[in-house]
Amino acid sequence: MKFISPGGWFSLEYPVAWSEFEDSEGTFLFYNPNKWCGNFRISAFKDVAKDYGRQSIAYELKENPTSVAVKVGDWDCAYSTETFQEGGAWYTTHIWITGKGEFSFECSFTVSKGGERTPAEGIIRSLKVRTVNDFRKQEIIPIRVLEIGEINEAFDWVSTTIKKTLSKDFTSQESDIERLQKLIDGGKLPIDQRPVWENVGLALGTILENEMDGMVWVTVIEGRKEYPALHFQHSSLLINPAALVWDKVKQKQPLHLKDEFESIKQKVEGILNKG
Repeated sequence: MKFISPGGWFSLEYPVAWSEFEDSEGTFLFYNPNKWCGNFRISAFKDVAKDYGRQSIAYELKENPTSVAVKVGDWDCAYSTETFQEGGAWYTTHIWITGKGEFSFECSFTVSKGGERTPAEGIIRSLKVRTVNDFRKQEIIPIRVLEIGEINEAFDWVSTTIKKTLSKDFTSQESDIERLQKLIDGGKLPIDQRPVWENVGLALGTILENEMDGMVWVTVIEGRKEYPALHFQHSSLLINPAALVWDKVKQKQPLHLKDEFESIKQKVEGILNKG
């Protein structure tokens, strides 16, 4: 599975059974939620110095007497370990400080004491600093924590707004399309506020995900643009629900969510019939 950091600085690949989870700001956490074999964390830093990565490794080797120089794939690293006890169990954290050019990375892998560090080394081997050429192509990756947060915020806003204006619940079911439409037709949503309409679009997206098997949220990277979208698995069908709604509003075109839902549903059925 591929991960591209917010802002597109770097990419890495992690095992298929793993997922990204929320951690502290600027740190990205990955692990297998079904069969835990360790927590992998990575933090990235950028400096104006063109040899910042090499400096970071040298500094760690000098200041940390337990660190040693190792190579993981193409990456030179300063490697060390820390063992600690928590809740009556013993754990070991493996730490790699690495970098190239103006980028420095701190990677860690916490496992049960005596556990393998191999999964983390595989991730580090896949680590890549993205270049200008990488920004020129579209990338579709598993939904990141960042975009999950955007979807959840949109859902909460729409749910609260519908509750206040219509005294109804919003549960992301097909029947809620009518409530979303009433919210739109009520004339109380500010036409010029893009975030409001993108929230409506993302709320529509939660309905599409719930009602259509095989429709999953992904993160799309297009140059400097990064946004949540819906991808119908094993096909090229990609839907940006936030843009779908905002583009209609911006161009002062009629916005009928039921029609949009049915149009997407027909495309899905067409793909399934071909299958």
